[in-house]
Amino acid sequence: MTEIRFYHLQRKPLERALPELLEKVLERGSRAVVMAASEERVEALAGLLWTYDDRGFLPHGTARDGRAEHQPIWLTQGDENPNGADVLILTDGAETSALGDYSITCELFDGNDPDAVSAARGRWTGYKEAGHDLTYWQQTARGGWEKKA
Repeated sequence: MTEIRFYHLQRKPLERALPELLEKVLERGSRAVVMAASEERVEALAGLLWTYDDRGFLPHGTARDGRAEHQPIWLTQGDENPNGADVLILTDGAETSALGDYSITCELFDGNDPDAVSAARGRWTGYKEAGHDLTYWQQTARGGWEKKA
């Protein structure tokens, strides 16, 4: 079964937390697919990954860029894995029907949005009933992550 990690964003917005998680994915030699809710959001995240750090960028691509097989990070609105990723990151409440294609799935949700929290709880219940290994990570006061469940 896929390991599913829930990341409860409370102190840092997605725009700050996502690049940090993606850095860790690349450091361990993995590839990632990041699913977003809209094409506009995909393009915004692509821009973010070019500019989030003055020291460099995170290599990535989108359907607009093509050549998915060469991209360690693939940003998409669709439920696809064209770069052979083993890590899936779901943002904006995106859902997948292909959990089995990944060893790890990360659900990032905004803890300041009651609807997002409620939806994440519903997905947690569904994943648990399906037998997946679940962990819950909460941001600390210093912006790091603490495993709570």
